[in-house]
Amino acid sequence: MTESEQSDLRRLVDDQCGMVTQGQIAPLGYGRGRVRHLLDTGRWRRVLHGVYAVTNGPLTREMTLAAALLYGGDHAMLSHRTAAEEWGMFRVDESAPVHVTVPYGKSSRPQTATAMLPARASMHPVPRPGSLLHPGVVVHRSRAHRYIAVEAASPRTSKADTALDVAVAEPTARLAYVSLITTVTNARIRLTDIRRRMVERRPRRYRRALEDAVGLLGDGVQSVLEYHYAVDVEQAHNLPAARRQSPVIVDGRTLFEDVDYSEHGVPLIVRLDGRWAHSMREIQFRDRRRDNAAELADRPRLVYGMEEVGGTPCVVAGEVEAVLVREGWRRDSASRCRACAPFR
Repeated sequence: MTESEQSDLRRLVDDQCGMVTQGQIAPLGYGRGRVRHLLDTGRWRRVLHGVYAVTNGPLTREMTLAAALLYGGDHAMLSHRTAAEEWGMFRVDESAPVHVTVPYGKSSRPQTATAMLPARASMHPVPRPGSLLHPGVVVHRSRAHRYIAVEAASPRTSKADTALDVAVAEPTARLAYVSLITTVTNARIRLTDIRRRMVERRPRRYRRALEDAVGLLGDGVQSVLEYHYAVDVEQAHNLPAARRQSPVIVDGRTLFEDVDYSEHGVPLIVRLDGRWAHSMREIQFRDRRRDNAAELADRPRLVYGMEEVGGTPCVVAGEVEAVLVREGWRRDSASRCRACAPFR
């Protein structure tokens, strides 16, 4: 190998987190026989079909992703659950296969997980044979491939496309609905981006459920707690749909009430107390000022957290209904919730 070829190999290894393909290294003097010798002696590792690690140790997260992208071929990008992990939407699962998306028409196929294999004549320490080397690759194909990628250290789908892909991959429409709302609210994805992508890339399935989720988000739902209140408390019990994020002036500042029933002739407001956000001193002060402003305005208010809304939504609905009725609201249809019997 010439000095120039050695330099090219080092650059390739550095750029690809220690991963190379047979096609990349063959012009540098690494024919199949030489590569086989490096693999047999344990100096290199076969990570995926045609993808090698120029090291014999365990793979880091960056190496695992780089290997999957090389396996996917030109223009491969991280997508679905893996892209969501890289965006910080989900916790990283090292044992889960890496999802990549390639242009429609590419022949790349999914590959199962790769286990460590014992070296035949290794003088180098290697991980225990049989342990997981690479979790495998799931390959997706997209006709809109060129429009969904973003520039990053590891190419990946955009936040909006990732949220939609994760939702569409769910096994049921209900889970897709919940997934989109949860991801958009937690990752603070712009709703305009989601709407645009749903027009440009119409979902293959769950379209109605995803449109309903976008509608709820458009009504002002901004957290998972607010979602559960809207769906499990209001919708499930035929309560009136409140106004979300209703503005109120306190101490000369515009603050926002989570749930406001004023449009239905009742001055009731409902606070949804997310433990993390409301634990901050500034937020606590803001909430106290809102409480005092509501009292001075003679407005009834109820406060709930995830424990009540997620654990006993029927109880919450009963309390909200009691205040609504006390303040003059009249129900025009029966509650649809079958789980309410023990609470009524």
